[in-house]
Amino acid sequence: MERDKLGRTGLMVSPVVFGGIIVDGETQEKANEYVSFGIDREVNYFDVAPSYGIAQERLGPALRPYRKDVFLACKTMKRDYEGAQEELLLSLKALKTDWFDVYQLHALSKMEDLEEAFGPGGVMEALLIAKRDGLIRNIGFSAHSEEIALKAIEMYDFDTVMFPMNWAMGINTGWGDRISEAVKETYKGFLGIKSLAKRRYLEDETKDFPKSWVKTIWDEERLGRLAMKYAIEKGVHTLIPPGDIDHFRFMLERIDDLRKYPMSDDDKEFLKIHARKLEYYPIWPKKREGE
Repeated sequence: MERDKLGRTGLMVSPVVFGGIIVDGETQEKANEYVSFGIDREVNYFDVAPSYGIAQERLGPALRPYRKDVFLACKTMKRDYEGAQEELLLSLKALKTDWFDVYQLHALSKMEDLEEAFGPGGVMEALLIAKRDGLIRNIGFSAHSEEIALKAIEMYDFDTVMFPMNWAMGINTGWGDRISEAVKETYKGFLGIKSLAKRRYLEDETKDFPKSWVKTIWDEERLGRLAMKYAIEKGVHTLIPPGDIDHFRFMLERIDDLRKYPMSDDDKEFLKIHARKLEYYPIWPKKREGE
């Protein structure tokens, strides 16, 4: 599997990420099996967060035999210095590692998040000290708001950005285009999420894959392939699947082929037709707090 440089981090990463939520709710035996499956298929980037249930506790032991050969990323939703410092140390312990290759401010969604994070006694103070001390090597963030993501990029020269690069939202509203350009201009590592998402679940609709809060593409081969290709052509360095082992397999089995050829005009029209069907069911409403 061909690897790509994650922006200016210097990390050569697999084009598909092992999302730690895959092992949430699983036995340790099953977690070991899933991690081994990813390793055997040359996946070398693993991402997790304390908010993913028991994922850290499962991923740590499963990943321990391979730690020196892979890159490990974690996140914090804490916005204060003390809370972030404590959570970072707990995550290091749970994941049985001495450092994180990437550590991210997780789920930035409103201006208050940024104000607290960058204010006196904020999380950024803790992360800069942790980077100085070698506990983390690159600092990034994840966000679902374009405006907040752009503001975060202005406030600090982050090493990585994790953002939804979703075909339906992008085609219907231009969602993500400004982020894609900003990341390219500053040569940041770009991690794409929600590429296999279709829409919000409808009220009382049964969830096909409970670990994902949005309805995902499944049993739609061409749509799934083109949804991934859309994100790739927007400049993402690696894709993060929705959080289920089946979607992880789907991406791994198709990623090499998808990276060989550009999207055709027929492919683009196919995506447009399907995107129009979802125009009134966006993953995020047009107006969100902080936008």
